[in-house]
Amino acid sequence: MSIVIVDLAVGTIISPSDAAGITKAAADAGVTAIRVLDGAPGQALDASVIASYLAGTDAALWSDLGWILEASTSHNAPTNLARRSNSFDRATGGRAALALRAGDGDEVSDPVAPKPGSDRSARWDEHAQILKGLWTSFPPAALVGDQDGEVFAEHTLIKPLDFEGDYYRVAGPLDGPTSPQGGPLLLADDVDTLGWDVIARNADVVVVDRKAVPTADANLSAALARAGRRRESVALIVRVDVTEPEAVAATLPALVAEHGLDGVELVAAGGKDDVLTLIADVLPALAPSTGATLRSAFSLTPSA
Repeated sequence: MSIVIVDLAVGTIISPSDAAGITKAAADAGVTAIRVLDGAPGQALDASVIASYLAGTDAALWSDLGWILEASTSHNAPTNLARRSNSFDRATGGRAALALRAGDGDEVSDPVAPKPGSDRSARWDEHAQILKGLWTSFPPAALVGDQDGEVFAEHTLIKPLDFEGDYYRVAGPLDGPTSPQGGPLLLADDVDTLGWDVIARNADVVVVDRKAVPTADANLSAALARAGRRRESVALIVRVDVTEPEAVAATLPALVAEHGLDGVELVAAGGKDDVLTLIADVLPALAPSTGATLRSAFSLTPSA
C-alpha cells in the first residue's frame, strides 16, 4: 500500500461546493489525505478555513481521510499557526498535517526578532522547531477537567517552550492538549531551499519533485542518520503532475517501488473534472493506505 495525497486548490477554479464533491469521491476511493493549498492572497481561500469546512462534511466525518493544511512562514506567527493547526488536528481526531512552506517573516514576530533577515532555511528551521515544541507542550494527560474539584489541568505537566532564536521568541505553551497522534505531522517540500539536514531535523513527511527521485531516499537516509533519526520516522513522497491519468496509473507503482518511496502526491491538470478523473483512474492502481490517525496511515514510527 502507498500513501496517496491529492492536491486541492479552493478559491480559484475549484469552488467550495465542488471541493465538497471531490471530498466525497476521495473518501469513497480511500485517498490517504487531501492537501488543501494556500495560494497567494486573492488566489485561494485560507487552507485552515476550507479544510475545516470540508472535514465537517458527511463524507469526511465517517472516513479515515486525512488533511494537510498548507501555510507559509510569511505572515504566519508560529504561535498562531501552531494553535490553528493543533485545534484542527484535535477536531479531526489526529488526522492532520501542516505543510510549512519556506517564506519570510510576519507582522507579530519581526518587530521583536533579534536578527530579522532573509535566510529562509534558517527561518523555516526555527519556525518548525517552535511548532513541534508547542504541539507537545500540553500533553493529553495534563487535561483533568475535574469540575467538582475545580481543576482544569495539571499545570506541572504543561511545559513552556521559552524559545529564543534569531528570528523568533516564543514563550508558550499552547492552551489546549494534543490530539491522539501527538500533534499534526510536519511536511516539508522545498529541498533546494531548506537542505536535507534542516528537513531531517524537523519533518515527518518530505515531498520531492520527480527529478529528485533517483537520489532522494539515499539523501534523506543519510541526513536522518546525521540527525539521529530512523528512516522509518519520515515518509518520502513524490509529487506527480497528472496530465494523462491512465499513463500515470501504469507507471506510478513501479516508480514508488524502485526508488524506496512511501507514496505519491497527485496534482491534477485543471479543475473539478480533472481532479475527479485523477481519483477515478489513478487511485485503483495505488492501493492507498488509511488509518485511524494520519501518523498511522503514513506508517510512521517514533524518531528514536
